[in-house]
Amino acid sequence: MSPGNQSRTVHPIEQESYQILRSQVDLSHLGPLHRAVVERVVHASADLEYATDLACAEPSLAAGAAALAAGRPVVTDVEMVAAGITGLGVVCRLRGATAAAGQTRSAAGIRAAWQQVGPGAVWVVGCAPTALFAVLDLHVQPALVIGLPVGFVGAVESKQRLRGSGLPAVSNYSAKGGSAVAAAAVNALIYKELS
Repeated sequence: MSPGNQSRTVHPIEQESYQILRSQVDLSHLGPLHRAVVERVVHASADLEYATDLACAEPSLAAGAAALAAGRPVVTDVEMVAAGITGLGVVCRLRGATAAAGQTRSAAGIRAAWQQVGPGAVWVVGCAPTALFAVLDLHVQPALVIGLPVGFVGAVESKQRLRGSGLPAVSNYSAKGGSAVAAAAVNALIYKELS
């Protein structure tokens, strides 16, 4: 289902949460999609540091939003990210993935997904840095890569490599990240298209 085929009712608690968020951090200097992504990630995490920790550019976000609106595939590294994405069918090949020697199951799942979806997908990594490295190694020709893996081993390095790749991307500078914030970044682009 593409975002254009959905409707969304915002709950009063969510409205109040956004009012509180906006009273604590001014994001008015950001472009509309950038602001939507930052707000949704801060909302999902209750972590105001994401206001300065996220790295993304309006043209990259516009390309990702257009791909989502056109029904392009969304690929995630883990099912937890997939579960958090609202209203879209998502490809996650982690279940049943078999890792070769020296490879993680997450990276194997990304390789299997690449064979399934081909170029033009939105790739979302919220757990495994090895999955983000696999996305980069495969030269996936994405509409957008949301690279927000979490952890102390490889997370910062994988995001640095993503930012240096020249690909349209969302990432952050620190070791934090995770499934909830990665899904939130996708949802921000979906919800923005609905408004």
